[in-house]
Amino acid sequence: MTETTSVTVLGTGIMGAAMARNLARAGLDVRAWNRSREKAEPLAADGVRVTDSPADAVRGADVVLTMLHDGPAALEVMRAALPGLRPGTVWVQSTTAGLDGFDTLTGFADEHGLVFVDAPVLGTKQPAEAGKLTVLAAGPAAARTVVAPVFDAIGGRTVWAGDDAPADAATRLKLVLNSWVLTVTHGTAEALALAEGLGVDPAGFLDAVEGGPLDMGYLRAKAALILGGGFTPPSFATTTAEKDARLIVAAGERVGVRLDVTAAGAERFRRAGEQGHGDEDMAASYFASFDR
Repeated sequence: MTETTSVTVLGTGIMGAAMARNLARAGLDVRAWNRSREKAEPLAADGVRVTDSPADAVRGADVVLTMLHDGPAALEVMRAALPGLRPGTVWVQSTTAGLDGFDTLTGFADEHGLVFVDAPVLGTKQPAEAGKLTVLAAGPAAARTVVAPVFDAIGGRTVWAGDDAPADAATRLKLVLNSWVLTVTHGTAEALALAEGLGVDPAGFLDAVEGGPLDMGYLRAKAALILGGGFTPPSFATTTAEKDARLIVAAGERVGVRLDVTAAGAERFRRAGEQGHGDEDMAASYFASFDR
């Protein structure tokens, strides 16, 4: 370990860019790579070194953090980074990857002598930018000291789900949490769509639940986006939400649990995407209620 932790962020989308920026602001030595380099370039203003290839990005890094679309994408990029990786590097895998293929990720880490830490995060654009994500982590106790400054920079809280990353305890917890997030999103979208269809003032709905057990911050946040038309820039894109929903359904099938609501929600996201809302906030589930 160097005196200043060197961190590489592979994938600088909505979440990865915010994480890289906060890592640099915390005084860590940060490099970043993204498939579209122009999307990563603004990070240079915050002291992040943007590289042309994954291998260049990871060379000499103490910690490599992947924040990509899915598990196959994370594996593909880590394979491309292999010439620059060294045994003993800590791989913090924060992509929401699901259970299918998880053992391929841990197998890659084991084959190449990497210390694997399963570390998906709970939160969207705003908490990511504020460095207030909740990090859900599982990995060997010896790695905790190494990743502590990383997790402290990107999150307001770290929940350790276990010491055995290959047991995928953190990923399992993330899927459960995301199932709830998506359910609340769809519930908000459908309630407001029904209000429109029935000619009910949505403010009346929100006033009726205010302060009671049916009220919650997430309802307010998503309702504000829908009612204000603030779908861009997204805090969590519709296409990504559909991907996560299908990972959740697949995980349920794997353990004999039927998730009818989540499966229906995935279809809502798909319809919204087909209507042109794929790159908008997942509150665009609202549009799936209408044939327009």
